Amino acid sequence: MGQAAQQAAFELATTATAIKNKALAIIADELESNKDIILAANKQDIDAAVESGMSEALVDRLLLNESRLAGIANDVRNVINLNDPVGAELDSRVLENGMRLSRRRVPLGVVGVIYEARPNVTIDIAALCLKTGNASILRGGRETFHSNMALVKVIQVALEKAGLPASSVQYIEQPDRDLVSQLLKLDQYVDMIIPRGGAGLHKMCKENSTIPVIIGGFGISHIYVDDSADLTRSLDVVENAKVQRPSACNALDTLLVHEKVAEAFLSRLVERMNKAKVTLVADDTAYNLLEGKASSLRKVAEGDFDTEWLSYTLGIKVVNNVDEAIFHMRKHNASHSDSILTNNLQAAERFVNAAGSAAVYVNASTRFTDGAQFGLGAEVAVSTQKLHARGPMGLEELTSYKWVGVADYLSRD
Repeated sequence: MGQAAQQAAFELATTATAIKNKALAIIADELESNKDIILAANKQDIDAAVESGMSEALVDRLLLNESRLAGIANDVRNVINLNDPVGAELDSRVLENGMRLSRRRVPLGVVGVIYEARPNVTIDIAALCLKTGNASILRGGRETFHSNMALVKVIQVALEKAGLPASSVQYIEQPDRDLVSQLLKLDQYVDMIIPRGGAGLHKMCKENSTIPVIIGGFGISHIYVDDSADLTRSLDVVENAKVQRPSACNALDTLLVHEKVAEAFLSRLVERMNKAKVTLVADDTAYNLLEGKASSLRKVAEGDFDTEWLSYTLGIKVVNNVDEAIFHMRKHNASHSDSILTNNLQAAERFVNAAGSAAVYVNASTRFTDGAQFGLGAEVAVSTQKLHARGPMGLEELTSYKWVGVADYLSRD
């Protein structure tokens, strides 16, 4: 697979944008024309997930329906309309010796992506890698095995119809974890590893890979409600961040509330959380304010504020000020998406500058951390590290660059 991917990457690196766009258009059309096959395969995964006792929120991550599949196809078409970064010059200058020196964007080569749950990730990765001239080797979770196999077959058929190698997108079909370990050592053929999943997956990749790894998708998301915030409008933002799609990696995990507004805000928020059947996990101060009002409430335990819930559960802590909120976030893995709700410009700037997150918001939901929402078309991952790429990884983040020097038969003195 590594050899085939590398060979495909050599071909893709010099493939014209028009041909890559043609392949993407065929993929979108094939997704729609094969919807019955794809949805039947997805039903196998959903039935198995329900039978295993998987939570409703996690089952929702696996689910494909006609509407979601149509949305995925449209996301692929959106990638067609985005500028192809490959070949673009980052900068250019003429040296004193007369050489014109520039940096030109090039594909990474072969990208290995290990991911869990959502089958739409398969299409997102394939589309973005194809547009940027990268080959990909994919390894999804066993919980979406049938869905992913159907989707990859559609992609490979489309690639062949477009005159491109089917090995441009490959899928590791066996569930054996030993094959993942082999992929992580395939540095002769694979140029980048991107894990999308929980902390365990990230740790395993970092410790075992001989290939550069971009960590993405994990991190505790926070919202801090400042004492100057418009509490009525803040309710809508917090509710959206928590319950719109709690299984998403950018959904709210921990709510931090200024002590001056904690009683007023939490007494109103609890009604919405009860309606949405959200379990509240509160520190002592918040627990005392919520006791008798929340339909599902418990005191925070060790590790709760370090938990990415991915479900209808919300941690709540009352803090003295923005600095205590920032301190809490630094202590509890604020590396993904975090937001401040405030009408105080100084507090907003303090939060934005001090937060170590890949995406920071002022008066907005954390749910916006998404490639499509950012105008990137889609994303391969949300990088939460600080090297090469941060936040949603779109087209440009899947490229590197080479130096190009052009001269008139110039020799070095």
